[in-house]
Amino acid sequence: MKSERRGGKSFRNMAAKIAAIPMVVTATVVFLGCSIWTIVYSFTGSRLLPKLKWVGLDQYERLWGSRRWLISIENLAIYGILALTLSLLIGFMLAALLDQKIRFENTFRSILLYPFALSFIVTGLVWQWILNPEFGVQNIVRSLGFENFTFDPLYDANIVIYGILIAALWQSTGLVMCLMLAGLRSIDEDIWKASRVDGIPAWKTYLFIVIPMMRPVFITTLVIITSGIIKLYDLVVAQTGGGPGLASEVPAKYVYDMMFLSQNLGQGFAASTMMLVAVVVIIIPWAYLEFGGKKHG
Repeated sequence: MKSERRGGKSFRNMAAKIAAIPMVVTATVVFLGCSIWTIVYSFTGSRLLPKLKWVGLDQYERLWGSRRWLISIENLAIYGILALTLSLLIGFMLAALLDQKIRFENTFRSILLYPFALSFIVTGLVWQWILNPEFGVQNIVRSLGFENFTFDPLYDANIVIYGILIAALWQSTGLVMCLMLAGLRSIDEDIWKASRVDGIPAWKTYLFIVIPMMRPVFITTLVIITSGIIKLYDLVVAQTGGGPGLASEVPAKYVYDMMFLSQNLGQGFAASTMMLVAVVVIIIPWAYLEFGGKKHG
């Protein structure tokens, strides 16, 4: 009887594996094939069309000697650090509040998650209007009598990246909240009861008990947020187009401009390869923490 059950279970698993083969093969061929193709042609002098004209590391030397590329890396670093920190902090705080079984929880959860359903282009256009000094926040506040009030981050080269950050947090924080809320709901209620009996403050329970138990959730959330940070493009194009000047330039926009506007495929391939390296640097530690740690354990 047991052998029959095992055989049936193995058959079901085998059927699922066979059904997944086309998807796995397609994803592997497309991802690996395109990635290898891009890396190979990043060592060529391709311009309008791909050509196997080897130039060695010239494209990478030109890339890292480009002021525009260095500015895009600096902008992405500022944006990335703030977006990662604030989205985790705000998302966790919202999740902790909703976890208190408040009234109309489903309504609040839907409202907070709604921005994530919008595309980045729509979000960028909405916040471009909100932050426009002519008819946005600045104009509304001035109409209330505060004539000297100034708030035009998208038109100030020194703070334009923070204007983009505001839109990004508005859209992504809801997703982080849902992930964190799912993690909090997985915590055994007995832990909270024991902490209350022992008189442990709620903040200590979160900091020393709950958050360490939510490690897998935090790791997954970090990977999702970081991958979104690296490929930042839509918000920048919709809000500023990379301006003023190069103040909001980012690597993904650099790649697009090199490949389709400047018709310099080799340089675009080199820049996209560096972005791929950044993603790999994130994925490998995540894979080790998720799978390697469990295996060793």
